[in-house]
Amino acid sequence: MKKENIRRTFALISLGCPKNLVDSERMAGLLHREGYRMVAEADGADLAVVNTCGFIDDARAESYQTIEEMLRLKERGRLRRVIVAGCLAERDRETLFEKYPELDQLVGVFARDEIAAAARQLEKKENGACSPLFRPPASPPLPDNDRRRITLPHVAYLKIAEGCNRSCGFCSIPSMRGPYSSKSIDQVAVEAEELAADGVRELVLVAQDTTFYGLDIDGRPRLAELLRRLDEVRDLDWIRLMYLYPMHVTDELIETIAGGKKILPYLDIPLQHINDEVLRRMGRRVGREDTEKLIDRLRERIESLVLRTTMMTGFPGETEEQFEELVEFVRRRRFERLGVFDFRDEPGTPSEGLDGQVPKDVRVARRDRLMAVQQEITFEWNASWVGKRLEAIIDRRVPGREHAYIGRGYADAPEVDGQVYVTGEGLEPGKILACEVVAAKGYDLIAVA
Repeated sequence: MKKENIRRTFALISLGCPKNLVDSERMAGLLHREGYRMVAEADGADLAVVNTCGFIDDARAESYQTIEEMLRLKERGRLRRVIVAGCLAERDRETLFEKYPELDQLVGVFARDEIAAAARQLEKKENGACSPLFRPPASPPLPDNDRRRITLPHVAYLKIAEGCNRSCGFCSIPSMRGPYSSKSIDQVAVEAEELAADGVRELVLVAQDTTFYGLDIDGRPRLAELLRRLDEVRDLDWIRLMYLYPMHVTDELIETIAGGKKILPYLDIPLQHINDEVLRRMGRRVGREDTEKLIDRLRERIESLVLRTTMMTGFPGETEEQFEELVEFVRRRRFERLGVFDFRDEPGTPSEGLDGQVPKDVRVARRDRLMAVQQEITFEWNASWVGKRLEAIIDRRVPGREHAYIGRGYADAPEVDGQVYVTGEGLEPGKILACEVVAAKGYDLIAVA
């Protein structure tokens, strides 16, 4: 009697940023093509792939905790093999096996596409670990076709570049992700068309530094050119831009965003601070004057613009006066969306051990105060929508409630910003519709279709 070929199962745990999520989906697609079946829980699976984040101490702690959970399942005989991939594997490649000798394999960021080969190696090996897989940074970047997506069916992240050429004092990304490398416009367009054909209606463009796109290819920024190409992709409705460094925002780019058919007037531009001395110590290479001019240009030329930014409190040397300057700037500029992080002294970053360290309690208190200032601004902006009509994309049903759905407006990036709660008949996830805002509740809106 012929023995039935039983498909292996794998669980995927994706940690960290949307760029890491794209890598996770690519690995899932490659394993699926290899004959593996993805399951929701690692308990009982043949293989667990933990795609880790190594950016800051909290992210590393989450990665370590997840690895330990998988290894406990393995020890109890509830999981056969554990592969650790991604940024933490890249960052701690010399020590992870020492810390966790029960691991079966490490796969670095740039060996991502060898995940199926890694799984095959483990199948052939009865016991013990296989040799770690690490590769140098790829140029051009690895393609992201044939992903098995784990986002909402109608939303996808599209990575347009890999790595970063900046040397911001607080950031360890270049040491894990390598130098900046852009995909070709043709490659990005092919991936966008594939995603649209798979039912994606909202495409979120990501890179470590989106506005740097193209500079590594021929010395000129080409994001505007790329956007014009993507604006013509059939079946896409929304194109959202994330991680725009404040340099290289050209007039051409602004006009392309303002005139795009599908490009949302939502720009995520991380600024980190506004005081010139703090920005200099951070290595940001953009000062207050240029930042103010950029905001003015964007507000004047892009109708209904929503600006999202992030700020950092307590960078080494930040004085109370410099922090107050930041607070005044946020109050005056009234960003629709803003997040705040307190500085962490990360090993291996340019700012490691800088003089003028700000005590943790002060860093956190400044963070909380700035968030309180921003909360008032955001709540007021949300309240201004009451009585107006807003286009929303429906993400999911409200469990247990008939005709009630959770969606987002153009001002709300997935998993980052607020939500729009919509009631109405005939709605379904992925549908984009105009609705009337009837109330504002904190960071969220209430609307009727």
